[in-house]
Amino acid sequence: MASPFFFVFLLSGLLLGNTYAGPNYREALSKSLLFFQGQRSGRLPDDQKLSWRFNSGLSDGSSAHVDLSGGYYDAGDNVKFNFPMAFTTTMLSWSSLEYGKKMGPELQNARVAIRWATDYLLKCARATPGKLYVGVGDPNGDHKCWERPEDMDTPRTVYSVSASNPGSDVAAETAAALAASSMVFRKVDPKYSRLLLATAKKVMQFAIQYRGAYSDSLSSAVCPFYCSYSGYKDELLWGAAWLHRATNNQYYLNFIKSLGGGDQHDIFSWDNKYAGAYVLLSRRAVLNNDNNFEVYKQAAENFMCKILPNSPSSSTKYTQGGLMYKLPQSNLQYVTSITFLLTTYAKYMKSSKHTFNCGNSLIAPNVLINLSKRQVDYILGVNPMKMSYMVGFGSSFPKRIHHRGSSLPSRAVRSISLGCSGGFQSFRTPNPNPNILTGAIVGGPDRNDQYPDQRDDYSRSEPATYINAAFVGPLAYFVGKSH
Repeated sequence: MASPFFFVFLLSGLLLGNTYAGPNYREALSKSLLFFQGQRSGRLPDDQKLSWRFNSGLSDGSSAHVDLSGGYYDAGDNVKFNFPMAFTTTMLSWSSLEYGKKMGPELQNARVAIRWATDYLLKCARATPGKLYVGVGDPNGDHKCWERPEDMDTPRTVYSVSASNPGSDVAAETAAALAASSMVFRKVDPKYSRLLLATAKKVMQFAIQYRGAYSDSLSSAVCPFYCSYSGYKDELLWGAAWLHRATNNQYYLNFIKSLGGGDQHDIFSWDNKYAGAYVLLSRRAVLNNDNNFEVYKQAAENFMCKILPNSPSSSTKYTQGGLMYKLPQSNLQYVTSITFLLTTYAKYMKSSKHTFNCGNSLIAPNVLINLSKRQVDYILGVNPMKMSYMVGFGSSFPKRIHHRGSSLPSRAVRSISLGCSGGFQSFRTPNPNPNILTGAIVGGPDRNDQYPDQRDDYSRSEPATYINAAFVGPLAYFVGKSH
């Protein structure tokens, strides 16, 4: 349950309007995108700003005789998991589509971050007919070592799905990423946009035609790290929703309807896409009064009622300090993703002067915005510990994050590899990480608003691409509101 303090905060925020300016959202937006440079795999460009990182994974894919260099390491390790990487790409693209006009010069940085992923995802989808490559690097081998990505000597095993070993979830998420990003590049690079969309259609067809969970096909290569716990129906819905938005083709709407009703969850993440799909599909109902999408508007509003603390159907807990608290494992990933949906649905509501009810409570857009702002501000330092959970932002932030590249001496300082186990000395030291992974958002505090800042406490101290990707949209929204 939320604390009485939190209800007072919500109410006072509504009454005070814009008198509380909050943190520097523009700086936070810039840093949230800069973070992705620290996660890059492949050959780094000349304009790389995080200069403690160097080339890595240049021969990725060679064991399968294909080029799979590029893309992002998902979190604090040196593995490329395409399932969360594709979700990261979809969320960065959605952020750019909804909030690009508020992003100013950061829109170009967002496009660069998206393209670093899509160039890689295109390779994965196009390298071998009948196959979709879905990851590089043996996670079990990688997690036994603590070494810089530039030095990794663990197996760079290549994983794929196919007609005989299906992966509807990872394929549909990849299709979503390619379709969403195709709209980002539609005006600035039409040729690239067409390639993204054409590939998205093929990958989505593969996801539809060959049904199955990639966890079943790849087992220990993806589980327990990124198992598809929610099944693949949510990704089929999500992928088709993005292709419908990108093409306006009735085929995808018919397919969406054929899937039937979805589950009513109170979460949104790299694994569970139902709520995101409902908000995405609700756009046509809220903005255009299109009855074809009315059922998704209702589902989106049911989701909001499960999140709002003063709603009779709320199933969301809040800490004493006002942070949404879903799960102890990397809680901020759920906070940033749900905050994106709150902000985006409120944006649709404002455009059409729409309201809805949670029981007897009338919900206006500002109710969602105020809760969203509370979450954003909490992450940026307005919390009981007065600590920003974005590295390099504010005067107090996590110094000992669970991240190999950040915690080990840079090649610029120590050119010789420490090997698989040599780096554990840096892992165990109480000293701060030598390299600041600017913009990284960590897993966050516990249910008591406490954060110990310990490198081995990975559920709280590890950053991840999908935590940041979902945060870009809300940050851009509040940049627009504060100027």
